[in-house]
Amino acid sequence: MLIDTGSDISWVSCSSCSNCPRTSELGVEMNFYDADNSSTSSVISCSASICTSDECSETNQCAYSLHYADNSGTSGYFVSDLFYFDKIMRTSLISKSSTSIIFGCSTCQLGHLILTDGAVDGILGFGQQRLSIISQLSSHGISPKSFSHYLKGEGSGGGILVLGEILHPSMVYTPLAPSKGHYSVYLQSISVHGRILPIHPEAFANSGDRGTIVDSGTSLVYLVAEAYESVVDAITVVVSPSAKPITSAMYPCYLISSSFAENITEVFPTISLNFAGDASMNLTPTDYLDDMGFVDGAAKWCIRFIKSGLSLTILGDVALKDRIIVYDLARQRIGWANYNCSLPVNVSITSGTYDVTQASTIYHMLEIILFFLYLFWTND
Repeated sequence: MLIDTGSDISWVSCSSCSNCPRTSELGVEMNFYDADNSSTSSVISCSASICTSDECSETNQCAYSLHYADNSGTSGYFVSDLFYFDKIMRTSLISKSSTSIIFGCSTCQLGHLILTDGAVDGILGFGQQRLSIISQLSSHGISPKSFSHYLKGEGSGGGILVLGEILHPSMVYTPLAPSKGHYSVYLQSISVHGRILPIHPEAFANSGDRGTIVDSGTSLVYLVAEAYESVVDAITVVVSPSAKPITSAMYPCYLISSSFAENITEVFPTISLNFAGDASMNLTPTDYLDDMGFVDGAAKWCIRFIKSGLSLTILGDVALKDRIIVYDLARQRIGWANYNCSLPVNVSITSGTYDVTQASTIYHMLEIILFFLYLFWTND
């Protein structure tokens, strides 16, 4: 399953899907949900209050159709079935619980989703609207109206997902901006090497189709044109004594001598994203650079920023990794703190604050959905 904070509707591939991939590029067999073989499954009818679709089949099924920014999509109909959880009540007390969740039964997919390298069993939507996983769980009293994640940036990936709030003394928060569904924030300025760049505030204005969103469903960072060019120009100036800019197909890249290849923090600057509430997110060179190997004996490093084709700045996993991110819907704010994923985390739940010492314990105890076998983060 893909965890996506940029969408609300969750869905799984159904056994009746005609074009869903059967295996992933790694040869892993995909799973399919069979509503007919579930005694607790029920189809959402067209007359249900949550059904806003004008397309209803002869069997009175509430239809859905979703399209994503990478031009992939899915369609099908809504069903409801039981999700099972283990819920931590105290450090050593676990309560088993279940609740009905409404999700999409995907009967057709398109775009990247039908390719083996994009094959998934479905998507869990963690947006803010009423059909998102977190909103449904909160309305059923299963989970607080907050969730947290940590994306491990090095090695084989992985991380932590908590339905609740991870606490940390270094956590900083910025308010959420009013939005129709995205986690929109007020980005006010960008600094490179401690210097605020001369970017007009209008570039970050939250109005119409403009603004800044936090989206775990996007891999990279997308900056509006004015901000992108200003950031790249500033980096180029800072690294000019030691690095040579080169033309690349997608990203701005640099060649540096092999003597600096193992310590890029001596060459490249820190980038600070400055938000409302006096909250800054500092991206170090290891956060935003990608090692592309060697070219003619020189190390090639590329910036994982993309010039946005829209008027929207998107903070994807490049900005989110290696730090705790807290989505506090109840207080309408987002928080973050740098963190080492191998260390314990403090989790705030309804009956108190408890220390959890292993990521595996978190997955077992903290209301994590158990019906899916693999947890992936979306790639665009």
